[in-house]
Amino acid sequence: MSRYDFIGDFLTSVRNASKARKDKLTAPASALTVRIAELLKDEGFIENVKPYNDGNKNFVRIHLKYLPGGKKPAIQGLKRISTPGLRRYVGYEEIPKILGGFGAVILSTPKGVMTGKQAREAKVGGEILCTVW
Repeated sequence: MSRYDFIGDFLTSVRNASKARKDKLTAPASALTVRIAELLKDEGFIENVKPYNDGNKNFVRIHLKYLPGGKKPAIQGLKRISTPGLRRYVGYEEIPKILGGFGAVILSTPKGVMTGKQAREAKVGGEILCTVW
């Protein structure tokens, strides 16, 4: 059985494009990757997210964000936590805070994909997909 990690590939594409100082990137889309990109936008790590369809395939166009006064990327780090080979689950009391609240945790919960802050407020735990700072 194949354990292809499309979330990991998506995060790697975002990380690499950010480090290479690209303005935008296009990646294959799924409902989960689009939701992760939307959460990154809501948290202020990327400028814009636009899903689109090209024939039979779905893609997401992501416009990356850079800090004012230079080309320093807003995304300093992006790390996959739960992998297909090793899932990581936490209760809502155990959701980590990244850099004292300056970073974000993205979780897959029974109430949908959300940030750690949203999950704590909803008092719901889940699988830690990634952290970003």
